[in-house]
Amino acid sequence: MTPPVLIVGAGPTGLTAACALRGLGVPCRIVDRRRGPGVAPKGLVLWSGALECLHRLGVARTLAAEALPLAGASYWSRGRRIGGVRFGGLRGTAFPGPLCVPQPVTEQALHTRLEELGGTVEWETEATDLTVHGAGDGAAVSVVLRSSGGTEEVTVPWLIGADGARSTVRESVGIPFDGHTFDRTFLIGDGVLSGAPDEAEVQHHIAPDGVLVIVPQPGGHRVFFDLESDGRSDPPSSALLQRLLDQRGPGGLRFHDAWWTSRFQVHAKVAPRFRAGPVLLAGDAVHAHTTAGGQGLNTGVQDGYDIGWKLAAVVRGQDPALLDSFEAERRPASVRAVRNGDQQIRLWLLRRPLARAARDTALRALSGAGLLESRVIPLLAQLDLDHSGSPAVADLAGAADAPRAVRTGRRAPDAALVPVHGPAALTLHAHLAEGRHTLLAYGGQAAGERAAHAAGVLHRRGADDAVTVLWIQPPGTAADPGRAIAAGARVAREPGHGALRGGCAGWLALVRPDGVLAARAGLTGLDALLDRLPRERALPAPARAGPRSGAGRNPSSATRGRSG
Repeated sequence: MTPPVLIVGAGPTGLTAACALRGLGVPCRIVDRRRGPGVAPKGLVLWSGALECLHRLGVARTLAAEALPLAGASYWSRGRRIGGVRFGGLRGTAFPGPLCVPQPVTEQALHTRLEELGGTVEWETEATDLTVHGAGDGAAVSVVLRSSGGTEEVTVPWLIGADGARSTVRESVGIPFDGHTFDRTFLIGDGVLSGAPDEAEVQHHIAPDGVLVIVPQPGGHRVFFDLESDGRSDPPSSALLQRLLDQRGPGGLRFHDAWWTSRFQVHAKVAPRFRAGPVLLAGDAVHAHTTAGGQGLNTGVQDGYDIGWKLAAVVRGQDPALLDSFEAERRPASVRAVRNGDQQIRLWLLRRPLARAARDTALRALSGAGLLESRVIPLLAQLDLDHSGSPAVADLAGAADAPRAVRTGRRAPDAALVPVHGPAALTLHAHLAEGRHTLLAYGGQAAGERAAHAAGVLHRRGADDAVTVLWIQPPGTAADPGRAIAAGARVAREPGHGALRGGCAGWLALVRPDGVLAARAGLTGLDALLDRLPRERALPAPARAGPRSGAGRNPSSATRGRSG
């Protein structure tokens, strides 16, 4: 059987999509022209939004074990500290602060997880010609794949293009890449920085002739500079990096034993469309970020997770209109992330004395008032995305019975729970972290009856592997959970004052695999919620193809500097 989804590109975005699909019962094929997992440590920082996606896939704990938690960031001008923020204070998430994890570690963790789920990457396999056939629900896409074994043409209902900034897939379907490129050259060096403070703080030294950013990472530091463009593309020498460090840094720092250096241009671009019929584009293929804030890797991971769970639902019988929400949700998030990085770079590159003085004064004031921390960190974490205008969310009849904290299009709130039946999860977020659709029924016996009915319907559909039914009983409820338990529902009780208590007898809600509220309804709205869930069984996995050259190799043993 040919898998219904082909993914082109096995970087973090493509691997995330593949793991999300397979975890929700849909096999896929993933190809990449590289020899193996990436070895260039381009992305370093994982923020809360991406970490939550990776946690749902089962890899966040592995990454955390190898990561360096970052304590904060500071801003310096003319040798003086002008502002700073502290990390680790975000609430309502298991990841309150960013982690520094070199990108090859993230890729390898996702690659290992994909293999655990029965998948494999076909390395050294390049997608060349691409043709879309038909329109609407009957559309398909044909792709020519070229490898050392020859060429083959495959036709699939769906294709995910996660093949980077020079995306062959994007160009093949005629989608442009709008934006601009900075007229400065940027230099990066990863190595040992002797004399650096022990605290894991990101430092921004904004000198009149350019910027120096110092990022602590496991086993060393990254130094980052900008220069006037000179047309060169060769990696910078350690001597050049040291000279710039001496000119722009606080003094007393020595950069040595570099394991990776790079010279590159910085772009701020977002494609006008993320979809062309059965072709969906994600990650660097549709948005290019500056290095400020480490947003490119994080936005790509969230793209991959979003399209993965949505395609899995559609392949398993959900209305294909769900895919209309991919661009509607992910493009605004990408525009915001790109704009944020673009603004940071522009602030770094201010040269006029009056403009620099105004910037420094603003940073001091915002930092002193705590506004720099309260405004910037949520932007970088990407947990506060508002999807209330998405075509994939809705308030149904009786939605007003749900509490104000349960808002469609926003992340579900957390709440303490006492397990009655099912996993020993002590919070609502712990249930949602499994990365399944979750149908919530809150209330007494009537809500329990709805939970029992829903669990029975999903079991008969064969969709209970992808959907959790959770009945939450209000404090003091004496309802009998027997029927709901027998039908396969989970049961928990809310302690305390009942933060989730709404109006009337109770309420229902549907939470998407990404933790966002898809719909709310009263207790009579169960059928409308069930219509928004997968209707078919998981697809059988095809026979596993043999790995091509380089598959599964450790990034540290591969040729350094190869990237997709």
